[in-house]
Amino acid sequence: MKRVAYSVETKYKVVEMKVAGFTTKEIMNALNIRNKTQVDTWWRWYRNGESYRFSQHVGKQYTYGKGPKELSEVEQLKLENKRKDVELEIFKKVQGIGKEVVPTVIIDLVDQLKDKYSIKLILEVLNISKSTFYRWKNKPLKKDTVTQKIIELCEANHYTYGYRKITALVNQCYTSPINHKRVQRIMQKYHLNCRVRPKKTTRLGKPYYKTDNLLQRQFKASCPMEVLTTDITYLPFGHSMLYLSSIMDIYNGEIVAYKIGDKQDQSLVNDTLNQIQIPEGCILHSDQGSVYTSYSYYQLCEEKGIIRSMSRKGTPADNAPIESFHSSLKSETFYLNKKLNSSNHIIIDIVEKYIKNYNNNRIQQKLGYLSPVKYRELAA
Repeated sequence: MKRVAYSVETKYKVVEMKVAGFTTKEIMNALNIRNKTQVDTWWRWYRNGESYRFSQHVGKQYTYGKGPKELSEVEQLKLENKRKDVELEIFKKVQGIGKEVVPTVIIDLVDQLKDKYSIKLILEVLNISKSTFYRWKNKPLKKDTVTQKIIELCEANHYTYGYRKITALVNQCYTSPINHKRVQRIMQKYHLNCRVRPKKTTRLGKPYYKTDNLLQRQFKASCPMEVLTTDITYLPFGHSMLYLSSIMDIYNGEIVAYKIGDKQDQSLVNDTLNQIQIPEGCILHSDQGSVYTSYSYYQLCEEKGIIRSMSRKGTPADNAPIESFHSSLKSETFYLNKKLNSSNHIIIDIVEKYIKNYNNNRIQQKLGYLSPVKYRELAA
């Protein structure tokens, strides 16, 4: 078959279309190029900084220093700039990595940069031979210490933490900070991502003693026991239905009172409220459930000097903090491990242990990766 000689303009047009995101097949059809390998070769030359080869004759594509013509000053300058770009990008990537197994770092760097630069050019800058690189890549590598630590932390927290919280915990163990994007990649690679919470359905309540929404989704407080929020959630995991009534302090997200009962009645809510000493003038936010709009609840709040606030009808987002807590409780225990479903006594024990761990140990991003109790103690 007779070789086809393509013009320099055609070769640069191929590069231009590649950069624009066209596929090889689309480029071949548009420019009437017969061979796919030809397109790949021109693209490789361009990525290697060898675009000077576009003007060489068919069958005479010499590399630098091996052909009859040396590179022009312009082409040499382009090649040097390309190499400096790679060096600069590699320097940015390796900052903060710290001392680790060299093969792991190299493979990770090449994977990040290979879509932008050729593997050959990256390895030249790193002064690593292709044979060594592919030997590292094809040989199973032992997990580095950071990866092992991430796996341990995910297991210890029952895979309920996302990459941000895991990053905060990892950085407590190392002097050199570990980037959150690296933690995210490792968690994705080893399938360590936390469970996605199921969407909540709206629960409508019939208002009786209705009050205004004083919070307006501004869930902030300047000191403990200034703004509280409360709600009831179902616990359908035992031999019979159970209900959890909780009160949360908006200041640090701490559960300051809770009660578990087998009936969603007025005593469940009132008994929860009577567990704690609430300073006069404290705002207590709830939804418009019948237990919160009842005369009994209204009277109890009046006696304690509590200022009541209520969500709009059928709008759980107006009470987001306590809704989120109940969702986390179920997602990180019962939904995560359905084998936990057992007797009511065991269900109660699981909930009580979770709340204790939630208050004392479970870190929160908004609290600077501290637990609610630790945040309150440090603030005091």
